[in-house]
Amino acid sequence: MKQLSENLFYIGVDDLDLDLFESQYPVPEGMAYNSYLLKGQKIAILDTADARKADEWLANLQEALAGAQPDYLVIHHLEPDHSAVIARVMELYPGLTVACSAKAVQMLAQFFPEADFSGRTLALKEGEALDLGGRSLKFLGAPMVHWPEVMVSYDNVSGTLFSADAFGKFGALSKCGFFGEDEEDWACEARRYYFNICGKYGTPVQTLLKKVSALDVKAIAPAHGPILRKELEKYIGLYNIWSRYEAEKEGVLVAYASIHGGTAKAAKVLGEIIAAKGLKAKVIDVARMEVSEAVEDAFSYNKVVLAASSYDGGLFPPMYDFLHHLQDKAWQKRRIGIVENGSWAPCAGRIMKDMVSGFKEMEVLEPVVTLKSVMKEDDKAALENLANEIIK
Repeated sequence: MKQLSENLFYIGVDDLDLDLFESQYPVPEGMAYNSYLLKGQKIAILDTADARKADEWLANLQEALAGAQPDYLVIHHLEPDHSAVIARVMELYPGLTVACSAKAVQMLAQFFPEADFSGRTLALKEGEALDLGGRSLKFLGAPMVHWPEVMVSYDNVSGTLFSADAFGKFGALSKCGFFGEDEEDWACEARRYYFNICGKYGTPVQTLLKKVSALDVKAIAPAHGPILRKELEKYIGLYNIWSRYEAEKEGVLVAYASIHGGTAKAAKVLGEIIAAKGLKAKVIDVARMEVSEAVEDAFSYNKVVLAASSYDGGLFPPMYDFLHHLQDKAWQKRRIGIVENGSWAPCAGRIMKDMVSGFKEMEVLEPVVTLKSVMKEDDKAALENLANEIIK
């Protein structure tokens, strides 16, 4: 338990043993399940925690309550890493009311079939305030950031925005710091978190940012990661860039998938050519790089070269998997160059071109550079021409 401001307490927990968040994203620094307790004349619990840390979370709750009885359990988002302890809290505090969006009320029984919610829920509407006596929580709908039932809330006394998954970050607070006072440090894993968790939903995030702009926000308290208190315009500015699908970095990402090293060598040479022309180039191996980090890089750069081997009459699977992830996350608005390799029937270029041409607002450069097995001396001229085109 940690006091954030007058009568506002952090009661969340760290999970240092989790290997994969949502069973897919590596979290070497663990994960924080953030939860808060807000006291007026009435008391509101804001979200619970993952079942993995239920007992520890309940101990924090009881310490913060200090024997008092809570009046409300506010649920911003029903995903189990936020809400797994709802039924236990209802059992411990029979006078408590669950306050959430109307959509969340409909979904509660899906997660807790054993619980009786009759007469114990309060469906909150857009702009509605929950009066706690001396302070209130104002609620704003945030559907599809990143589930349909999501809402955020604003405490009028502390100026704190409880933002659910928005402004979240991978990493336990004991590892990444309780407050996000270093923008660059925060942005690293917050960026990977955003693009992989919320990246598909740029338009709903933009809608939420417009709503938030009307509030006097002094702190942002997300469901995961540090509480943000200083220079909030920087963090909000990054979210504005990310949710518009704009590139944060000027440069070229050269992403390659190579079977025996021929395509890898050409990709590295291309990166050197681009760098020699004065533009930043980052070269990554999508067959070996963790895919959520590769997705982060693709969203970060405004220009991308895809280089891959042909395989079984198709595309080498690591590149296909990479592009499939980008498709799922609505990657868009990029300038794309393509390099293919094939010993007898090159076809990777056609498949990559077909895939990215289906994405929104993509400029795919012609011609595709085709290698035959290994890069020859005269292939360097084609790579030079591609570099000139990609950096225009």
